[in-house]
Amino acid sequence: MKKHAVILLNMGGPNNLDEVELFLTNMFNDPNILTMKSSLLRRFVAAMITFFRTESSQEIYRKLGGKSPIVDLSRKLVAALQAELGDGVVVDFAMRYTPPFADDVCRRLEGQEIDKIYLIPLYPHYSTTTTKSSLEDFERAFHQSGLDALLVETKHYFENRSYNRAIVERIREQLGGDDPAAFDIIFSAHGLPQKIVDAGDPYQRQVKRHVELLRGLLTEEGIIFNEVHLAYQSKVGPMQWLEPALDDTLRGLENKNVLIYPIAFTVDNSETDYELGMEYKEVADELAFENYRVCRCVNDHPLFVGALSEIYRKMTV
Repeated sequence: MKKHAVILLNMGGPNNLDEVELFLTNMFNDPNILTMKSSLLRRFVAAMITFFRTESSQEIYRKLGGKSPIVDLSRKLVAALQAELGDGVVVDFAMRYTPPFADDVCRRLEGQEIDKIYLIPLYPHYSTTTTKSSLEDFERAFHQSGLDALLVETKHYFENRSYNRAIVERIREQLGGDDPAAFDIIFSAHGLPQKIVDAGDPYQRQVKRHVELLRGLLTEEGIIFNEVHLAYQSKVGPMQWLEPALDDTLRGLENKNVLIYPIAFTVDNSETDYELGMEYKEVADELAFENYRVCRCVNDHPLFVGALSEIYRKMTV
């Protein structure tokens, strides 16, 4: 009997400290990340970045328990979605820069009578640096495999109401019964170099639209914050990146009660647990914030599992 497969795609993260170098090497050799035309130059720059950043990056993962949380959390999400979709659908996940790679997943699918493979990137907004990169990577592995199936892809789902309700629930959890009017909320998105956006990447437009959708849904739920902000985190290097930067936004706030939601991520990782949970908290502490709270990503929240099920079923129509 023919089956469907649903494959969740994400960037990945080191499963141990030894994989940090592999993670950095694969990420900075990605032509969607370092966009110079010369592959030789890209390899050289990637090697230099990896050489100089491996040790400091390992220290970050030591503070997170020796690995990224993203793989274990992805396994839990896969198990929850598998239970939701039942035995007639094979659910798996592939990472872009660390195991399990797309090649591994394709090998696991061989011999399972798969006739359609549905790819759902775990990035809610489309970007060439994330969605395009992960889709292209799986397509390459698929075409090199022995699989005889059709690929069906989705590219963004930030408008999905069940997904957004899951975000609202994470926000509600972090408020913990406190009055939202006493807090500002910052939707923190992963930054991008401005030149990538200027070249036509729709990420920034979609993130802005997403913030407005969430503002409306929060209002419907009676969760009214003092102010709503959008900021960008994770800037690397001297070039111009999307603004405002999260640290600048924190410095500009008069209200010293703030709640952060990582709007660009669906699964917690080093950017949420370390950058938001530790690095930017130090900034907030220096600025004498009374409350600095970071929401968990939706991870395997039942509403997000339901959203992924909805996305899959819509793709089958």
